[in-house]
Amino acid sequence: MRKILLLSMAAWLMSQLALAEGNPAAGKAKAAICSSCHGANGRAVIAIYPNLAGQNREYLEVALRAYRDGQRGGGQAALMIMNATGLSDEDIADLASYYARME
Repeated sequence: MRKILLLSMAAWLMSQLALAEGNPAAGKAKAAICSSCHGANGRAVIAIYPNLAGQNREYLEVALRAYRDGQRGGGQAALMIMNATGLSDEDIADLASYYARME
């Protein structure tokens, strides 16, 4: 019984870690609105917008959550808050994973 419990807990933990890293394919599907400022390939064509391609996944998640939660200001924050408000934690993980894997 103990062995089954330990295996179940390990499987659950692994699934949670995979979910935390996001799904890049799902992120690609969710990135359409992002590409209008950050470029279709994650490289912005206008200097005031940052490149997202190859950016650190954890940083992107923290930044998007801060925009979504209204905790980040300055620059283009108003635009980012508007776009991030409807994102779930899963959406954010997926987008961050997608952009982090770009080169």
